[in-house]
Amino acid sequence: MRHQRAGRKLGRTYSHRKALLANLAASLLEHKSITTTTAKAKEARGVVERLITFAKKGDLAARRQVLRVIRNKDLVKELFEDIAPKYADRPGGYTRVIKLGRRSGDNAPMAIFELVGYESVKAEKIAQKRQKREEKAKEKSKEQEGEAPQEEPREE
Repeated sequence: MRHQRAGRKLGRTYSHRKALLANLAASLLEHKSITTTTAKAKEARGVVERLITFAKKGDLAARRQVLRVIRNKDLVKELFEDIAPKYADRPGGYTRVIKLGRRSGDNAPMAIFELVGYESVKAEKIAQKRQKREEKAKEKSKEQEGEAPQEEPREE
């Protein structure tokens, strides 16, 4: 029995799970919002919260602790200079897990995993994608309209 055994194994070995959670944390800090399974989001939540708490301290030792998990120096710099100051007055609760429903294919429960306070970033990305899609549709309709009236009469 698994009494007193906290944490999810996620069907992976320790090293694979450690790498997965580090990569999820890096992706979240880079994109501010990601879509993943609910179990992975809930497990990565602790890793990200811990990293942001280290970043709020701002000293060299804290930076080295974060670099143990996230090995991208540019991302760590962004975390310490841009993200952490935004949470200076907030005592924890830097992330949010929003359940989406189930993934078609394997029926896994999915969730949006995002940083609190960065909701507008996701909305802007969606708006940009929508605008590109509409422009592409207009170009395609113009091409189709241009091709249709150019029928030449046959010579017999």
